[in-house]
Amino acid sequence: MSKNIVIIGGGIIGLSTAYYLQKQGYKVTIIDKTNMDTGASHVNAGYITPSHFISLAAPGIITKGIKWMFDSSSPFYVKPRIDLDFIKWSLAFKKSATKEKVAKSMKPILDINLFGRDLYEDLKKTNDFNFHYEKKGLLMLYKSDKIGEEEWEVGKKGIGQGLQVENLSAKEVQKLEPNANLNIKGGVYYHSDAHMTPNVFMKEMISYLEKNGVTFYKNEEVKDLEVSVGKISSIKTNKRELKADEVVVAAGSWSPLLTKKLDLKIPIQAGKGYSINVKSDTKITIPAILCEAKVAVTPMNGFTRFAGTMEIAGINHDINLKRVEAIANAGKSYYPDLAITSEEKETTNCGLRPCSPDGLPYIGKSRKCKNLTVATGHAMMGWSLGPATGKLVSEIISGVKTSVDIASFHPDRKF
Repeated sequence: MSKNIVIIGGGIIGLSTAYYLQKQGYKVTIIDKTNMDTGASHVNAGYITPSHFISLAAPGIITKGIKWMFDSSSPFYVKPRIDLDFIKWSLAFKKSATKEKVAKSMKPILDINLFGRDLYEDLKKTNDFNFHYEKKGLLMLYKSDKIGEEEWEVGKKGIGQGLQVENLSAKEVQKLEPNANLNIKGGVYYHSDAHMTPNVFMKEMISYLEKNGVTFYKNEEVKDLEVSVGKISSIKTNKRELKADEVVVAAGSWSPLLTKKLDLKIPIQAGKGYSINVKSDTKITIPAILCEAKVAVTPMNGFTRFAGTMEIAGINHDINLKRVEAIANAGKSYYPDLAITSEEKETTNCGLRPCSPDGLPYIGKSRKCKNLTVATGHAMMGWSLGPATGKLVSEIISGVKTSVDIASFHPDRKF
């Protein structure tokens, strides 16, 4: 008899998990507390990022973070607050931000990113979807020699990991982007990366899953998880009670609120990111990260998206106009001909990325609950790792060997 599986969370991770589980013949239900047309999965930079193999908890980030803490327009902003979970997370982050730990996490992060890219390409080849996907690489654009040297150090590590990476002068970058006027010193070019238009893919995936028998309970909130003999026996929402053979928690920044009910403490802080969609023709054809400003630029289907900031300030969707202005100013600083209208700035969106303290996602079964699989904590790589996580969860639930080693992603790991 086919297993009945409930997935809590309908972002890119939840949808991808549903896709691979229904392919295995399982009966799948998705519960999401929104209408599933907003959130981090819709407003992210749309990157598939083998280039991002250095974890968020990199050495030096804490010193920068303390300096930036007093500047609400800075790229990485931590709002100081008296909150036990935040304090514990901060201490775990500090412990993780060592050279040794970052070096150890490089291979698992790269492997799952490459696996994710392959799966997106497989999905593209099926007749089920028609989403925008381009593999044009990623430019790390810099304005100062110091940042250029730092980026090339990372680039050399990438070459050591088997990636194709080039160190380009401003002239060489301009050759790649002949129609977009650039004000830079140079760029480090990763050939490995790809990009997409997230909301297009999300719509197509929801439509595909609905047609293929996946049940959706939108605008429903999980209120309680009942446990009996080490297993979740029922899921209570504000509208119904559901039984499931297996439960997947893929609720992003909200995941710890659910796992706490099972006495499973998964340290996550919400990292807010903003995105501005520019409708005019920017002439930008290759995705780029504006290094000093930490702003991501993506040419999408019908617009160019400028996304950025990592704001660790709890769960809220407040838009800080200073930060919106900082993203727009960064765009103008690197692309002098760029015009972002006040209306485009006013329609800025934000999303909450679930950040683990060590920059690695949580993927796997906890020893605390037999029929629970955790799939969260992907930080800025959620989009990149969507299908990879979904496929891994389907392999975990089916009891087969996983396509990549998931030991580093264990939800019970200690910090």
